[in-house]
Amino acid sequence: MQRPKLEVADVFRRYGEAYRQKFAVWLSTAQRRVMAAIELCRTAALGGHVEKCDNEKCGHIRNSYNSCGDRHCPKCQSLARAEWIQDRQSELINVPYFHVVFTVPEEIAAIALQNKRTVYGILFHATAETLRLIAADPEHLGAEIGFFAVLHTWGQALVHHPHLHCVVPGGGLSPDGKRWISCRPDFFLPVRVLSRLFRRLFLESLQKAFDGGKLRFSASLEFLRDRQAFVRYLAPLKETDWVVYAKRPFAGPQQVLDYVGRYTHRVAISNNRLLDIENDRVRFLWKDYRDNNEQKTMDLSAEEFIRRFLLHVLPDGFQRIRYYGFLSNRHREEKLALCRQLLGMPPSDPCPATRDGRADYCRLYEQLTGRSLKQCPVCQQGRMVEVEILARTLGDTS
Repeated sequence: MQRPKLEVADVFRRYGEAYRQKFAVWLSTAQRRVMAAIELCRTAALGGHVEKCDNEKCGHIRNSYNSCGDRHCPKCQSLARAEWIQDRQSELINVPYFHVVFTVPEEIAAIALQNKRTVYGILFHATAETLRLIAADPEHLGAEIGFFAVLHTWGQALVHHPHLHCVVPGGGLSPDGKRWISCRPDFFLPVRVLSRLFRRLFLESLQKAFDGGKLRFSASLEFLRDRQAFVRYLAPLKETDWVVYAKRPFAGPQQVLDYVGRYTHRVAISNNRLLDIENDRVRFLWKDYRDNNEQKTMDLSAEEFIRRFLLHVLPDGFQRIRYYGFLSNRHREEKLALCRQLLGMPPSDPCPATRDGRADYCRLYEQLTGRSLKQCPVCQQGRMVEVEILARTLGDTS
């Protein structure tokens, strides 16, 4: 696969320093760290090694620099995504899978932007409780389900749009753990019921967070520091419809990973969407979902592009992929074994990959992506062999 000619890193390298100077007061430590990581990714500053083609007729030499490894960097997600998919292979069960999306209104998104850790945490909790409680209700499914949720905070135009993508097997364990209860082949749970419970649980948790002093407000939201103003702000949201929708079920378990793998390690914008970086402006492709999914071109100032990109930097240590029910980390192995037994499936046979050192990195990357990092890009016949180590020229950027 040919590398994109333009990268998000190019925007930061050209305009990042000016942005830091102009908005120094507003930039968080995490945002500064992400900017620096992306700017330095695969440059001499992070060190690397020299490689030479082992084909005597070629002898091509190239410098291969280390990656930053930051989860917000568009260049550092391919291997992480492939590793995640491999880890999930052994967890697939032979049932239909459903994709349910939970979205918060714009008024909540505004609060979230100033209180990311707290409000994103509430989003995960309210979503998980909604799915768990409705699925456990005998009027709907009457079972313990398992699922994972992935946080996205962006729309196609890089605006702040927090929502959760949930992937749920179509059924669950009976309360006594002795039966697998299947849902209908083309229907999981009623979205209207999910939406109402999600709205109530979310708003209750948000009010508790306010009363517990866990929310902070500034600038245009400073008025919400007053409790009565906060209550008035939330009141209309108790009457509006909150967007919860279920996409068509997947064709089969394997399609789940092929499809969801695009979501799990996605960043706000991929490099291949960039069209042009000129005259202090950035042009990129975006899909307008409100206009028949038509692909359009967005033209932003470099400053505005950076601002929008940095909206999506997560708090340090915040987990954007979480697992629940019989897929929760604590009970996953035991509960999945029970699910397989009840479904008449053979026991899983996980095959963990080796992930030690550069050689294993290359081998794993080739195994999981089908693309070789060692093939000579010039002659396409020889393999690139490491001949020299390049030391870092910069200290730890974290």
